[in-house]
Amino acid sequence: MTKFLNGGSYQKKIKRVFDIIASIILLIIFSPISILTAIAIRLDSPGPILADVPERIGEKGTKFKMYKFRSMISNAHYALRTDPRFKKLFSEYKKGSYKLKKDPRITRVGKFIRKHSIDEIPQFLNVFKGEMSLVGPRAYYPDELENQLKEYPHTKKLVNKVLSVKPGITGLWQVSGRSEVNFDKRIEIDAEYVDNISLWKDLQIIFRTPIVMVSGRGAI
Repeated sequence: MTKFLNGGSYQKKIKRVFDIIASIILLIIFSPISILTAIAIRLDSPGPILADVPERIGEKGTKFKMYKFRSMISNAHYALRTDPRFKKLFSEYKKGSYKLKKDPRITRVGKFIRKHSIDEIPQFLNVFKGEMSLVGPRAYYPDELENQLKEYPHTKKLVNKVLSVKPGITGLWQVSGRSEVNFDKRIEIDAEYVDNISLWKDLQIIFRTPIVMVSGRGAI
C-alpha cells in the first residue's frame, strides 16, 4: 500500500483522480470569493477580470494558458517588456530573479489578492482540465525560463526534472519561502519535490498552504 501511494504509482494512477475531485470541490467552495473578487477587479481598474498573460510552460515543455485573476493593470506583462517607461523596471525584474518587491503595475485590489493567493483560484480550472496539478512545481514563462537558465546554467538538469511533471497551484517552493528565494534555490526545491512525490508529501503541502495564504508570507 505504501509503495502504491509513493512515486510513479501514485503519480500515474491516484494523483489525477485526486486532482479532479479536489478541483471540483474547491471551485465550489471558493465560488463566493471568486464572485466577489471578480466584482472588485471590475470596479477597481479597467481591463479583463482574468489576467491577460502569455502561455506558460507545462509538463514536458508543452505550453498552456494559466488562468489567474488580474492583479495588475491591463496588458501588464507586455507593457513591462515593450514600454520604454518600464525599461528600468524590466532590468530590475530580471536581476531580481523575475520578481519585483515594489511593482507599480499592481492594482489596489491586486495587492490584496496576490498577498493572500486569491488570484490563483481560477487555476483550479487548469487542474480540472489536466494542464496542472493541485501540487507541483512552479509554471514558468518561456522567456523567464530561458533567461534564468542563462543566469544559472548549472540548473539545467534540475529544470529538465521539474518539467517532467505537471506544474502545480501550490508546491514545496510556495510553502517554503515563495518570492523570498532566487531561481536556483527555487528549482532545487521543486526538483526535490519531484524526487519525492507521494500522497503524504502532497497532503503536507496542501495543509501548509492555507497558513501561507493567510499570512501572505513571501508574497509580492
